[in-house]
Amino acid sequence: MPNYKKGQKEDQGNYRPVSLTSVLGKIMERIILSELSRQVQGSQGIRASQHGFMKGRSCLTNLISFYNHVARLLDAMKAIDIVYLEKLANHGIDKCTLHWVKNWLYGCAQRVVINGVKSGW
Repeated sequence: MPNYKKGQKEDQGNYRPVSLTSVLGKIMERIILSELSRQVQGSQGIRASQHGFMKGRSCLTNLISFYNHVARLLDAMKAIDIVYLEKLANHGIDKCTLHWVKNWLYGCAQRVVINGVKSGW
């Protein structure tokens, strides 16, 4: 059942999807996070300017920092290339873990259904 946020209740964009993750899935995510954190921090793979897999940092602070950096590069008319997963591989993350992360990132999708009307994925 989608959770109502605010605005007109008839507008499906005013609802957020509810993700019901299994207990085993949550445990697996915690194990993967712990292992990635150990490997990355042990190999000095993540600089202080990065936010991924670091306690006390959030997706929001990473996004703000990222967009600020991109805006500066665009203002300077410089090219922008973005590669995160390959960087993890270059710092020794084992192939099984990296494969799982790729599948998890590209395999997740959510949408809201209200009175039979479906939002986009």
